[in-house]
Amino acid sequence: MPPPIVHHPAYTADIPAEHRFPMQKYRRLAEILVADGLAPAGFVVPEPASAAELALAHDRDYVDAVLALAVPPAIEREIGLPMNETVVRRARAATGGTILAARLALSHGLATNTAGGSHHARSDQGAGFCTFNDVAVAIRVLMAEGRIGTALVVDCDVHQGDGTAEIFLGDANVTTLSLHAEKNYPVRKRQSTIDIGLADRTEDRAYLAALDEILAPLLDRMHPDIVFYNAGVDPHADDRLGRLSLSDAGLAERDRVVIEAVRGRSIPLAGVIGGGYGADVEPIARRHALLHHAAAAFAG
Repeated sequence: MPPPIVHHPAYTADIPAEHRFPMQKYRRLAEILVADGLAPAGFVVPEPASAAELALAHDRDYVDAVLALAVPPAIEREIGLPMNETVVRRARAATGGTILAARLALSHGLATNTAGGSHHARSDQGAGFCTFNDVAVAIRVLMAEGRIGTALVVDCDVHQGDGTAEIFLGDANVTTLSLHAEKNYPVRKRQSTIDIGLADRTEDRAYLAALDEILAPLLDRMHPDIVFYNAGVDPHADDRLGRLSLSDAGLAERDRVVIEAVRGRSIPLAGVIGGGYGADVEPIARRHALLHHAAAAFAG
């Protein structure tokens, strides 16, 4: 059986068709995974994250403002999504999905979410299409439940995981690794535990070499209780908001390398899909499917 995959129909929110965020990729990704036989028993459906869970990583005033559809216009502009009821429902469902994927990873060794990776959301607000930081919330939930003591975030989205870095700055129990395009968003970077900023147009070989150089020694040194892997596909050469030059094969090899490095050391891994942008959701959804195929191949 393939590893469990978490999905919720609410991952697809209602936003204008011309919006540059490719919201329909979540629905299409789920269709592809079913067609490819990766969910033979169906998806695991999460419960939306509660206000109490969200407040473990975010200021309660911000959480309450989001849930009440009362986000100040300036913050709504920074988030970049219309903060309507379906967008808020999506943010809660996606965060609940990452919490569930993490719990499943602890029991099965490996699990993935068909959303998540909202790494620009900081403790006091959202930004960059990210309302709540699902990975940060999941880590705090698992720690509050006593399920984990340490965690490692391996963030391979093309943009620096500034929100995750800010939330866990100074927390010795959480290590944040961000492998990103140095000149891409956000302009103001936050300090991760380890930041690897890559030059524009970095291709497969150099990217994979940088990942290989850091990941195995880091895992051996800290051996965390769980790894959260942000498998953003925006490092792809054709991505609308990326500045790197990975191919489909390079992304697939990256996912394989991360999963094998983590699971080869018997460390649970929860995978989230991160960013991927463009006008045509078909190639983006198929790139996001690479994470789930890599997980199934390892489990198989």
